[in-house]
This record gives sequence, C-alpha cells and structure tokens, in this order.
Amino acid sequence: MSSLLNRVKSKMSIFAHRKARGMLDGEYGSVFKGRSLDFDDLRAYIPGDEVRDIDWKASARHGSPLIKRYVAVRRQTVLLVTDTGRNMAAASLGGEEKKDIAVMALGVVGYLAHRHGDAVGLVCGDGTASRSLPAKAGEAHLERLLREVNDRTGLTSPRSGIGEQLSYVARNFSQRMLLFVVADELVPDAGMERLLRRLRAQHEVLWLTVRDAQLAGPDPAGTLSAAARPGDRYDVADSGFLPGRLAASGAVARAYAAAQEQRDAAREAALRRLGIAHVHAGSSHDVMPAVFTLLERHRRGR
Repeated sequence: MSSLLNRVKSKMSIFAHRKARGMLDGEYGSVFKGRSLDFDDLRAYIPGDEVRDIDWKASARHGSPLIKRYVAVRRQTVLLVTDTGRNMAAASLGGEEKKDIAVMALGVVGYLAHRHGDAVGLVCGDGTASRSLPAKAGEAHLERLLREVNDRTGLTSPRSGIGEQLSYVARNFSQRMLLFVVADELVPDAGMERLLRRLRAQHEVLWLTVRDAQLAGPDPAGTLSAAARPGDRYDVADSGFLPGRLAASGAVARAYAAAQEQRDAAREAALRRLGIAHVHAGSSHDVMPAVFTLLERHRRGR
C-alpha cells in the first residue's frame, strides 16, 4: 500500500523547488505569534492590541502605529477537521475525487505542523456522526490520519455534514488549537455562523473549500459518473441525474453559473465576517499554492 504522506511530501518538494525555495521551513513558523526573542515583522495597530507592543520609532517613520510581532516559541496543537461523507467522494472541478484533494491539503498542513514540532489530531465524519484521533507527533501518526480520511470516504458513506464535525469540536475540545477545516462548497447558515463564531472565539480557524465538479455546461475535465449516460450529470447527495440535454443547455448553464457565483459570494462574506481565512482548491495541483496563501492570510491577520 503506497504511503499517502510520501505522496504529499513529493508534491511539496516539487512546489518548494519551483515556487518557493525555503518556504516549507519558514512559512509555518510564523503562523503563530508569541513573545519570543525572534522578531518577525511589523503590522498595523488594531484596537485591542497591547500598547507595549507598539514600535514607536517605526510608527513615527510610518505615520501610524505599528505593532511588533515575534515568532512564538511555544508548540501548538493542530486539529484537522474534515468531512468523510459521500459528498467528498464525488468529482471535483478538476476531475479527481474530492477526497484526494482533501487528503493532499490535510497532509500538507499536517506535515508542516510536524516539521514545526507540533502535535496533530483529526476529527472526521459525516452528517450522522463524528470520530476523533488524538493529537500526536510523528510521521507514522500523520500517515494514519490521512489513511483514516481516505478509507472512510466513499459513495456508500452517509450524507455529508461538516456542521456535525464542527459541533463535535465545540463539545469536546476546550484547549486552544489551530483548526484546519476542509469541506465542500457549503454556505454557512445562521446556525453554523453561530457555531463558527463560538469556535473562532476559542481557536484559530483556517478553512479550505474543495470545488465541486460543474453540473451544467461543458465537462472538459471528464467528471461524469461511469453510471451515467454520456453527457448526464450525477448528484451523489440525492442519487439523481441531470440529463445531458439539460446540462448542455446554455440557459441552464448560465443560471447554474449565476447561482454558483451567489453561493461563493455568500460563503466568502460569512467567513470574512467571522475573521476566518479561506481559500479554495479545484484539484490537487491547486492545493500547495492555496495552503500557503491561506497561511499568509492568517499570518497577516484581518
């Protein structure tokens, strides 16, 4: 059985060589801030910051208050939170199973945490139940977490529901952690916004959305189900088909694109209101730049 972690590490090495030499060692360490002796950078003052952190000389040169930030010396607990319901076994925008993108994203963040000396845990499940694996260090443990997500996600799994996993975290974890959430294209309703606001008050939260396959319009990625007739689109959530003739209709495609744009805007607005850094990925090739963009957004704050 091939190692999922080795697959992640291989793609990380390629990305680091081509795009960001040295980034794998330096980017993650600056995600968390603390009072060590290692100065990191300056950022704009935000009401509520401690006055003693203001760099008065730099503020005078800049013309507005600037806060000094330092790399934290403490170690963290990183909790990977993901959906293993049948929605994540469906095709992604790029044609892969969405669970493959989820495993890649979880593996990248988990491995960066491992390199930083942090413990990594997992909460996964579907719309009916959640389960957790305790936070530990080591590559063997991280491989087990990735294998858990990979093996539990399938078309025969119960329906997805990331709200169940988030509720599980809220009920069972009181220690402050970094939560890395991987889910499909949901739009938080009022109840989930309240839950996320509660989690955001206690934890640091990062969010990656896995893009769904296109249900209307052309299918250049070849994401059609093998069970469907050519041109038909298959919805794993309700086991229904969208006939190819309707899927190819220009009017249907435009209506679908408009509805998708509205959903994307609503998701972005909700997560922005909550102060949660967010990115999306449509294929495993998108994961590496997306994760580092996510870490950079989180590092620099709102």
